[in-house]
Amino acid sequence: MSILQTAVTAKAHTNIALVKYWGKADQSLIIPTNDSISLTLDHFYTTTTVRFDAHLTADEITLDGLTLPTDGQQRMRHFMDMIRHEAKITTFAHIETANHVPTAAGLASSASGFAALAGAAAKAAGLSTDRQYLSRLARRGSGSASRSLFGGFVHWHAGHDDASSFAEPLTEKVTWPIRMIAIVTSRAEKKIGSTNGMQASQSSPYFADWVKTANADISPMTAALFKEDIKSVGEIAEHNAMSMHATTLSAEPPFTYFNSGSLQAMQAVQDLRLTGVNCYYTMDAGPNVKVLCEAADVPAILARLQPLFGSYNLVVAKPGPGLTYL
Repeated sequence: MSILQTAVTAKAHTNIALVKYWGKADQSLIIPTNDSISLTLDHFYTTTTVRFDAHLTADEITLDGLTLPTDGQQRMRHFMDMIRHEAKITTFAHIETANHVPTAAGLASSASGFAALAGAAAKAAGLSTDRQYLSRLARRGSGSASRSLFGGFVHWHAGHDDASSFAEPLTEKVTWPIRMIAIVTSRAEKKIGSTNGMQASQSSPYFADWVKTANADISPMTAALFKEDIKSVGEIAEHNAMSMHATTLSAEPPFTYFNSGSLQAMQAVQDLRLTGVNCYYTMDAGPNVKVLCEAADVPAILARLQPLFGSYNLVVAKPGPGLTYL
C-alpha cells in the first residue's frame, strides 16, 4: 500500500497561554509580535485522521461527524495546500476531526485542532515528524497550535521568519501539582474570532506597550515556573491577561470578550484571594475564565464557584501531553 493511502490519526491537547500571544507581525506566515508561554492541558483535546485519496477532486472535511462550515473548510484546505506544497504532491485527502473542547469559545480549540491536523497530515504525506518542524507547520494554521505539539510548559519564540518562529518545551514532565480550572461561562461561538480580534486590537494606542509588556514577562514567568512559585506565576499571568484585554477595550472601535459571567468569575477569584486561597485568573480571546492554582486549593475554589456556575461548567485540568499518534 502506498504511504498516501495510509490513514494517520493524531491527538493534540489544547494549551492556555500564561504569557499571551496577541498580535501578528506577519499575517501570512503567522509570525507573532511577541514571545509567549503556555500550559498544555490534559482535559481538552482534538483527534484528527487524514487519508490521502487519488480519487478525490477536493479535500473532504468533517468535524464531529458533520461537514465543516465554508469558512472552516477554506482555512483547513489552505493548510492542506501548504502540506501538499511541502510534500510535492497534489492528492486531496479525507479529514475527520473530533473536538473534545467547545469550538471557538476561547478554550483553544484551534490550537489542538491544527496541531493534530499538522501531525496527521505531515505523517500521511510522508513529511518529517520532527516536532520543531511540525510546530512551524501548525503555526501556519493557528499560531497557538505551534505550542500544542508539546506537553507541559511551552515557550513559543516569536522569531522573525518561518524558520525562527517555533515553540519548544520548557519542561514536559511537570511534577508540580499545578491545576487550571476552566469556568465555562459560554459554549457559544464567539462573535469576534481571534484573528480579527488581533487585527482590531492593533488600532489600540497601547498596543506597542502590550508587546513590550508581554516580552518582558517571559523571563520572570520562566523563572517562576521552574521555582514552582504559584504566587508569582499567577500574578504575572493575571496581569498579562488583563494587559492583553486592555488592547481590545481601547481599540478603535472598542470591543470585549468579557460577558457577565467572566466578570463574576474574576470577582470570585479576587474574593477567594482575600480569604487566603492562592488562585489567579486568566482569559484568552473568549469569555471563559481559567483559574490557576495548586491541587490542594481546588476543593475550596470549587466550593466557591459551584453555586455561581454549576458543576457542569467547571473543569479541573492538569498539565497534559504533547502530540501523540494513535
